[in-house]
Amino acid sequence: MARAAEVGTTPVPVGAGGRAYVVVRLRPGGEVSAFPARCPHRLAPLARATVVDERLECAQHAWRFNGEGRCVAIPALGPEGTPPPRADLPVPWAVEERHGWIWLAPDRTAAPRPPRPLAEPAVEPVPVPPAPRGPVLGNLDRSLRHAWHPVALSRELRPGGWLQVRLLGGTWTLRRGAAGLLADQPAYGVREHLGLVWLAPEKPRDPPFDVPEDGDRRFVTGWLPPLRSPGAAGSLADAVLDAADHVLVPAHAGGEWRVDSEPGGFRGVRETDDGCRAGYVHRAPFRLRLRLESADAVTTVLFLLQPEDPDSTRLYTRLLLSAGPGAPLPGPADVGRAAADAQEALARALALQARGDAGGLPLSLREELHLPCDRLGVALRRALADFAAGR
Repeated sequence: MARAAEVGTTPVPVGAGGRAYVVVRLRPGGEVSAFPARCPHRLAPLARATVVDERLECAQHAWRFNGEGRCVAIPALGPEGTPPPRADLPVPWAVEERHGWIWLAPDRTAAPRPPRPLAEPAVEPVPVPPAPRGPVLGNLDRSLRHAWHPVALSRELRPGGWLQVRLLGGTWTLRRGAAGLLADQPAYGVREHLGLVWLAPEKPRDPPFDVPEDGDRRFVTGWLPPLRSPGAAGSLADAVLDAADHVLVPAHAGGEWRVDSEPGGFRGVRETDDGCRAGYVHRAPFRLRLRLESADAVTTVLFLLQPEDPDSTRLYTRLLLSAGPGAPLPGPADVGRAAADAQEALARALALQARGDAGGLPLSLREELHLPCDRLGVALRRALADFAAGR
């Protein structure tokens, strides 16, 4: 599979019997271990993993595996949590280091040891890690044409001006004239909402996305600069849910999310005894609203995604802040602090997506191993599966 001298404590992708693996030494100069190419949690490539304390640590959510493939640590479960048996990796039957080469037997074999090669062995090509067997939602999925998508900030399209935007692999030229907004190629409609220009290529069937804070004089608003991710909108939305939960939701908001399905999406809530509350609202395909409430403040963050091309998604983030009844409006410093927190969450989300597989979001719940802490991600997959199926 590989020269022994080329295998160290950085995983090396290899192929054996048409299957994709990584081989690595879990300590300098130690014996070689072999693992499947993907982590069971979010199918992240283990070629991007690192060796930490003689364990292979997945780069996405830091799951750790010993040399036998047993999952020995899942940070999201806490120090007392026990990884479920399904978290273990199905390692190959045998891996040997002989004659200056690493040899791997995916299945049981009668040969007691690798043969001594009479010539330099022919290394098997490294196959692409196995794709999910079920449906995967990418940025060009046909169902996405039946939805409203954000395509620009309203302020980006000036009166009398024009703007080219990418959406679902196509290009539209938008114009703002005396008659309103126009698109240069056939589209069901163009409109403005929440400070954004939205476009629906075909008759939309996505539900309304209501933001009660919009237009409420008790709230001040601010925008983060739009970001662009080299990946699919579905996987980015999943990463945003994960990152915002860890960065924006207060640490004392303990317990797990209570998630309820709603037409076209879901609603998730976490509450604490001190009166703090975190709530998510999702509307398919890629509209998220996070509302954080405490005794003296309310912060709402909108995450709105534009699927541009197979490998490109634009993300718009809007903040709405209130100091509560009878209190002065939040000032620039308050908005700045909230913006910094949101930017930290987005940086984490982009890093999570980059460490995973940017091809799209697997919609079948059997493809990945889900834990109780993944309730938001599970609800997202169910909502998008329903949307893609036209339900």
